[in-house]
Amino acid sequence: MALRLLVAAVGRLKPDAERTLVERYADRAARAGAGLGLSFAIREVGESRAARAADRQREEAAALRGIVPAGAVIFALDEGGDVLTSEAFAKRIARIRDDGTADLAFLIGGADGLHGDLVREARQTIAFGAMTWPHQLVRAMLAEQVYRAITILAGHPYHRA
Repeated sequence: MALRLLVAAVGRLKPDAERTLVERYADRAARAGAGLGLSFAIREVGESRAARAADRQREEAAALRGIVPAGAVIFALDEGGDVLTSEAFAKRIARIRDDGTADLAFLIGGADGLHGDLVREARQTIAFGAMTWPHQLVRAMLAEQVYRAITILAGHPYHRA
């Protein structure tokens, strides 16, 4: 069964080093994943201009929901999430693929983070450590970890534990 992996992120990356890095790993993930029944895409929504953080989160959550396919399994990137090894992350992706799920969406919030409703709806919340990261770097780290997960599942030597 094929699994479409989608990174749905708040904010538009400017044409700079972060965008170049994200695109590099997204291209690698898409090419490497094809043989494993995994596709990879990134979609962006604009940041809310609301005055209050709660309103910004609510508006951004609505925009993210608008680009996530119906029935998708959701993984939320949240500072309170689980810290996973790359191997555990790869196994979770494989399990979702093998269960016959069509879509897995990774949600990255804006500067205020994801709305609590999205975090609660997620099957999995993931954190890249205890530190706070700019959402542009989270996108690059997630794209790299998706690529790494694909190489782990393919038995490729990119990941050396």
